[in-house]
Amino acid sequence: MDMLEELKALGVDTDGGLLRMNGNANLYVRMLGKFVGMMQKMEIPVDFDNNDYSDVAELAHTIKGTAGNLSLTPIFKAYSEIMDLLRANKPEEAKEVLKGIIPVQKEILNCIEKHSA
Repeated sequence: MDMLEELKALGVDTDGGLLRMNGNANLYVRMLGKFVGMMQKMEIPVDFDNNDYSDVAELAHTIKGTAGNLSLTPIFKAYSEIMDLLRANKPEEAKEVLKGIIPVQKEILNCIEKHSA
């Protein structure tokens, strides 16, 4: 199974991602690789401070936007929800969503890394 098929099985809208890249699969794969690199630098700790989470909100916003542009649907949806919860001053609920997306996120990132090596 190739990377795009595996990602699709993980809930990624690869057709939408390819459409955003004007059908250029090489560009899409390159951008997915850049996303992996970005995520290695932007990990959000699940035990972030409940009183001061402005940095977390900024990281979550960046991840959400980039994931949306690449049609990484599970990641995009989770970080959208995290952003909504943080804006509503519900950091504990945001932490629960973050805990839930981390394993899925790791699967998606591992898939991209495996095929990019």
